[in-house]
Amino acid sequence: MSIKVERDTVEKVTEAVRGTIPHDGPLPGTSGKHPFAEAIGTAITGGKKNAGTKGYLMAYINELEKNPLRTKMLTSGTLAGLQEFLASWLAKDRNKHGHYFTSRVPKMAAYGAIVSAPLGHFLIWLLQKAFKGRTSLRAKILQILVSNLVIAPIQNSVYLVAMALIAGARTYHQVRATVRVGFMRVMKVSWVTSPLCLAFAQQFLPEVAWMPFFNFVAFVIGTYINTVTKKKRLAALRKKHFGDGRPTQMGPPPPQHPENYPNIGPNPPY
Repeated sequence: MSIKVERDTVEKVTEAVRGTIPHDGPLPGTSGKHPFAEAIGTAITGGKKNAGTKGYLMAYINELEKNPLRTKMLTSGTLAGLQEFLASWLAKDRNKHGHYFTSRVPKMAAYGAIVSAPLGHFLIWLLQKAFKGRTSLRAKILQILVSNLVIAPIQNSVYLVAMALIAGARTYHQVRATVRVGFMRVMKVSWVTSPLCLAFAQQFLPEVAWMPFFNFVAFVIGTYINTVTKKKRLAALRKKHFGDGRPTQMGPPPPQHPENYPNIGPNPPY
């Protein structure tokens, strides 16, 4: 019975894909060089009736234009939470229950949606308004300087304060110490990445897509730095418990609980 059902399912899928393969030229928006692959792609992304449309990226940009702040909040919150979860998974950093979904994940998502996105939206709006209509090379360089010397320090300071609070800091001196230790480190990352990102955005992206692009770049870099930081901390904990010469026969160390360790990954550069 199951074999018959599987055979019927395969035949229906094959007929559906064949039905999308054009007999009178390529599908709209395709080259026609790979008709079968293009037909499959068309079938799983909306069907032949939607072939040739701009797709998901254009739908996202349209949503940015209609509801910019809400879309940026959802994007930033999702990326911030995903960054923390992905870094924990890559570094094998579990909580006391053995899960990668630590309490920091929803906190990071809340920070991204409620703090980072509105702040970035406002600061980028000010930057774009200040340089609106100015397309000369001098104006672009000045825009990069203002971004690195004014906007980036504001965002990075707010980022470090939020990370200190998420990590458990409760006094002014604890927060201040976190900012003092991490500020120049985060600023160096911003000074390396933000000129390249802003120059790329100036040349190739519409202004409405700047912040999501910056968030994506920060997500990639932040995930890498967060992963490295977590791995170093876990290695330090193993060294503290077992020393440098821990025999491999002893097996893995007991699970640690580093979920409250402050994340010093880079803030979105703008």
